[in-house]
Amino acid sequence: MIATGSDACTTFETERLLLRPRTLADTNDCLLMDREPEVTRYVSGPWSDASAHREFIENRTSSPWLPGMGYWTIMLRQEPAVFVGWVLLIPVDAVGPEIEIGWRLRQRFWGQGLATEAARPVLTHAFDVLKLPEVIAEIDPDNLGSLRVAEKIGLKQRGAVRHSGKLAMRYSLMISEAATALGLSSA
Repeated sequence: MIATGSDACTTFETERLLLRPRTLADTNDCLLMDREPEVTRYVSGPWSDASAHREFIENRTSSPWLPGMGYWTIMLRQEPAVFVGWVLLIPVDAVGPEIEIGWRLRQRFWGQGLATEAARPVLTHAFDVLKLPEVIAEIDPDNLGSLRVAEKIGLKQRGAVRHSGKLAMRYSLMISEAATALGLSSA
């Protein structure tokens, strides 16, 4: 993984991917992705109301996140104009206080290990650079793909919780566990 830039605009490069801070220019790609029924199957949101959906994406994109946090747009290194999806590192439900990691990819990119490849450097950044004490993910128990990604990036299953009124599996990683889980020299 290669990370460049200041905390506010860190970019990441992996073997197959480029991750850069999401901008309002990514809105239409995000809207198109969210209109794929399987992509938002397990995620609550204003997907059926076009104006509320656009406003939701634009608000999330332009929110004043803490330095080093926010959304990253995922693109293919070999085809940087291709929108793959995004990864986030923000306060839970955009309000906190806990910090969550999340990911969403266009369905045609599922099953290729790209979500894992994109989420790993963001999680490493959370501990290695931001020194966060813990990062969580709360995932619908039927969303097997996302559950596997959480496990592959080193998050530990902590049990079932209620998230947005629904049952979710809580995964997390503590900074004390990060060095071993992510192969860091020290966290």
